[in-house]
Amino acid sequence: MEMRDTDTPDLFTGRMTFGYARVSTKAQDFGGQVEQLEAAGCNQVFAEKITARHQNRPELQKMLAKLRAGDVVIVTRLDRLARSTRDLLTLVEQIHEAGAGFKSLAEPWADTTTPAGKMVLTVFAGIAEFERALIKERTDIGRAEARKRGVYMGPPVKMTDDKKAALLELLASGKTPTEAARIFGIHRSTVYRITIQEEKRKLNDKTS
Repeated sequence: MEMRDTDTPDLFTGRMTFGYARVSTKAQDFGGQVEQLEAAGCNQVFAEKITARHQNRPELQKMLAKLRAGDVVIVTRLDRLARSTRDLLTLVEQIHEAGAGFKSLAEPWADTTTPAGKMVLTVFAGIAEFERALIKERTDIGRAEARKRGVYMGPPVKMTDDKKAALLELLASGKTPTEAARIFGIHRSTVYRITIQEEKRKLNDKTS
């Protein structure tokens, strides 16, 4: 829902100041947020009752669509806008691309309308990128170590009848279950399961 929809820009700067308020459940009240945002000089406040995990936040999208160069977006706290550093930086970048500024009342350092605030958020963006690089590096190392141990990480590989036959031929040639698992990109337990199934099939053929 939209609150205090004056739609009147600042007479001196020609810009609009938008506020965004959010609570996670319908039982909660965002009245306190709206009051703070109006006291901060917001011309228009967009408010909604929805979890931050929800990808589709109608009021947030409506506000972002209205942004023009020189406008400012204000929130009472950063967690009202985003649920993670990555989400926050993505939304702040979207606001920046519209030529608008962003600030949080509870976190004065998060203010892109000032040089210091811009610098802080730039540093945060760099840290987030560094963290993503570290996570990727650790994941790659973990996958490599897992492959060395014969453990396959990734989506399940569908073992067709042809692949099962090729696997059994590989085992018959002297390859170990660990080696066969590594070649086919599957877990050793899959190799053992296919071997047991083949033994059962042969036993059934003999008794039938």
